[in-house]
Amino acid sequence: MREKISLFMPALIAWFSAAAFAALLLWLSGYDVGLAFTALWRGAFGSAFALAETAVKTIPLLITGLAVAIAFRAGIWSIGAEGQFLMGALAAAALAPALAHWPAAIATLLLFLAGMLAGTLWGALAGVMKIRRHVPEVVATILLNFIALETVRYAVTGPLMEAAKQFPQTEALAPAVRLLRFFPPTRLHTGIFFALLLAAAGYLIFSRTVFGWHMQMVAANPVAARFAAIAVDRVRLWSLMLSGAVAGCGGVIELAGITYRLYQNFSPGYGYTAIAVALMAKLHPLALLGTAFLFGALENGAAAMQRQANVSAVIVYAIQGMVIIMVAVMGVLEMRKKQT
Repeated sequence: MREKISLFMPALIAWFSAAAFAALLLWLSGYDVGLAFTALWRGAFGSAFALAETAVKTIPLLITGLAVAIAFRAGIWSIGAEGQFLMGALAAAALAPALAHWPAAIATLLLFLAGMLAGTLWGALAGVMKIRRHVPEVVATILLNFIALETVRYAVTGPLMEAAKQFPQTEALAPAVRLLRFFPPTRLHTGIFFALLLAAAGYLIFSRTVFGWHMQMVAANPVAARFAAIAVDRVRLWSLMLSGAVAGCGGVIELAGITYRLYQNFSPGYGYTAIAVALMAKLHPLALLGTAFLFGALENGAAAMQRQANVSAVIVYAIQGMVIIMVAVMGVLEMRKKQT
């Protein structure tokens, strides 16, 4: 019981601290703090529609958060979920026109396979650079993010641009490859079940498989892991590839479930926000459900706060930044406590 409480305590403290910081910031800026927080709450949780939209925002954060957690669990500080997310969406968008007249189940399966393969290869590139050329994974994955962003930009303004040539975007996906939506008029779609299944699979891999144990060993002490006959480089490479596959899957779900088109700035930074989501959850796949939902609520409630209280949605990014700072501070304090 104490372990479960300790798992969520840093997140709770971080959120309460961030809320206090936001209240102070709003007060100093001359806004009505009560009105702003009420609008934020109503926008995120105030109705069935608001809850559904919060769930929609949660899905990509949960999947990319899991992708980050997979890499971090193996001691790989990958910042590449954003690029892998984009490449997964790009691969799906490129393949989708050829699947327009296929049976829906087969078309959807192939779309997911294409996106996951693209994400896997993007993760493998960072892994090969780290293992063969000793390029730090932080550097490699950040650079690959920019390459992915520019590749998407080139695709939607060039070979994949819509036939009308009016906007930098692809043609809309055919109905056969779109994920089903339910509870209209909300945008909640069947991708939420994929996200939950991925979180459950992550939990099983981390806690019930030899590979999950090897990841923990490599993260804790790669030298000792080598003496224990664990192929450290192989574990790192497979972890990056698995992380990329999950993030690529997230790109496919966002494309097939929400936007139906690929365009410039397709991701508002899900892969970067996912780092905070994963760290707040202490890289635990089930705790990711809660942290991703909270960040999704912030994203969804920001628009309502701007409409109803005339408060810039940028304040939400300040809250997220404060959460990240608090998580980092508490991590350092916890590390010092263990050393004493």
